[in-house]
Amino acid sequence: MDEISELRNQIDDELLGTSNGHDAQKDKYMTFKSGSEYFGLKIQYVNEIIQFQTITEIPETEDYIKGLINLRGKVIPVIDVRLRFKQEPFEYNDRTCIIVISVKSTVVGLIVEKIAEVVEISDKNILPPPTIGNTDKAHHKYVYGIGKIGDTVKLLLDPDKLINDDDLEGVEQVNESNNEEGD
Repeated sequence: MDEISELRNQIDDELLGTSNGHDAQKDKYMTFKSGSEYFGLKIQYVNEIIQFQTITEIPETEDYIKGLINLRGKVIPVIDVRLRFKQEPFEYNDRTCIIVISVKSTVVGLIVEKIAEVVEISDKNILPPPTIGNTDKAHHKYVYGIGKIGDTVKLLLDPDKLINDDDLEGVEQVNESNNEEGD
């Protein structure tokens, strides 16, 4: 798992790099692969990357909500990004990771096939997503922009849209019980 450790260190460096961390993070994105496409999340949302671990299933939830994990005593919900985007499920392997993000004051884990890298994409290289012909692509409603990096593009995700409010209701109950236990 050297690749994951390397990326973890890179994220730590990005997050802790300067005393004015927010400016240092401004144009930084964590990229990952889902299906045949690469996506990016603003680094400011990323808490950490962890290896895939045992997930406790929650009955009667959406199929993309895989369940809960215990991360250093804190129980957090985990979402399979491929299933959220209505892509074919994939078999988890040694490259499968969980990106732990904070969104809407909630900590959530995103299961991704493979972490790619941390990249810098300036605002001038971010285009609005195309509106023509994307009605069949469910993941486009979570994309706020297309980031150009050299000859490649990354679909930039809006984590607020990735996690819907109905999902958060159950999740917030879990997080509230976590907070009560920690007090």
